[in-house]
Amino acid sequence: MLFPTLAFGVFFLFVYFTAWSLDRENGRRKLFLLLASWFFYAQWDWRFVGLLILSAVLNWGVGALIARQPGSKKAWLVGLGVAVNLLILGFFKYYGFFIEQAGELLTRFGWERDLPLLQVVLPVGISFFTFQGISYVVDVHRGKTPAAKSLLDVMLLMSFFPHLVAGPIVRASDLLPQFDRTPRLTREMATHGLLLIVWGLFKKTVIASEISVNLVDPVFFDPSAYGAIDIAAAVYGYAVQIYCDFSAYSDMAIGIAALLGYSFPRNFDQPYRASSMQSFWRRWHISLSSWLRDYLYVPLGGGRKGLISSCINVFITMVLGGLWHGAAWTFLAWGALHGGVQVIERLFRAGFGDRKVIPTVVGVLVTFHIVCLGWILFRAESFDMAVAMLQGLGRIGPVVALTPLLLTLIVGGLAMHWLPPRAIEGMAERLKTAPSITLGLLIGAAFLLIEAVRPEGVAPFIYFQF
Repeated sequence: MLFPTLAFGVFFLFVYFTAWSLDRENGRRKLFLLLASWFFYAQWDWRFVGLLILSAVLNWGVGALIARQPGSKKAWLVGLGVAVNLLILGFFKYYGFFIEQAGELLTRFGWERDLPLLQVVLPVGISFFTFQGISYVVDVHRGKTPAAKSLLDVMLLMSFFPHLVAGPIVRASDLLPQFDRTPRLTREMATHGLLLIVWGLFKKTVIASEISVNLVDPVFFDPSAYGAIDIAAAVYGYAVQIYCDFSAYSDMAIGIAALLGYSFPRNFDQPYRASSMQSFWRRWHISLSSWLRDYLYVPLGGGRKGLISSCINVFITMVLGGLWHGAAWTFLAWGALHGGVQVIERLFRAGFGDRKVIPTVVGVLVTFHIVCLGWILFRAESFDMAVAMLQGLGRIGPVVALTPLLLTLIVGGLAMHWLPPRAIEGMAERLKTAPSITLGLLIGAAFLLIEAVRPEGVAPFIYFQF
């Protein structure tokens, strides 16, 4: 059940009116939202609702034990909780990859064996809800959030349908306190939520879908059939597509949660205007990058032991962040590229200190093109395809894929990074005092306009596969 579909619209209207009819009974309201979230998730594969329930029960139980045990036993319990979450994630997401690699390695050494290769179906959104479970267990151990008062709260934390399948990764310290109190929907929250939904719908269905179907997918499928201009356009197009696709989901998730009375953290902050790779990761997929910082980079030692140690730690963090995205060597290479560039940046800053050596505009251009190089690895299904894309950048040929419309969408998708940083919030602030009929007409007209100009069909969001 995708956000930009009629089926989801009907589902959400039912959830919205039912949830607010229970606004005086917070326990029943949360139970209803949990059941609705399980129904939402079951539309992909009902069998994995059981996995959601099991994961929530395990994390709730470990959190409760950590809160009751003395300090000497807490470390063992948190290690157990993290290990169980990683075991669930590792089996479903990486089992096939590691068995395949092990088989190839044994064959290479002449020890060919029939390894137990199972056809494991990847549950949608498993990376997101397992990372959420890990952060809950660790934060209870660190004292950043108290153990949840009820199993219902942990289940809803991990299953709440707006963020369930593609984030943002909402931490327990952000959401559990909101579950404790009866939510209230203010005019500002409603206006902001509706604008985010409209903006996300536009980015996904008009920009990302058009660029994907008519440029990125065909060029990446067979780079040899296209010349340098088409291939360059496909690379820039994918940069726009993945941003518009993923930020659209985050915007709609935040907007949907707001209409239900809950606040999610911002997940994107104009990443393509970053002047360094470190800055890029402070702006791109903020909930993941901050998660990697707090639960991986800092426990590894962060920058506490000097420059070399911090370089090693950031490289390891980014490589593992690449592996989080998928069980493929291309994702590992993508993470290594981002980690390697951040190491170079740290060494550069250590050598030049606070002196501004590179103009900001140069930093933005260089960072953007390094990110685009990484997107080739991220999008390509193999190293051979990535190499074919790079080789095609030097091949002269006719322009057959790039059209004026696609060029306009690419330029527009990049230009939106230089809008006022909080444009949607500013618009919501101005519109919150408008009469309800005026606001309703404006939102309705925006929906109709998007429906009129968007292409047929809705492709799944890119981050559903992670």
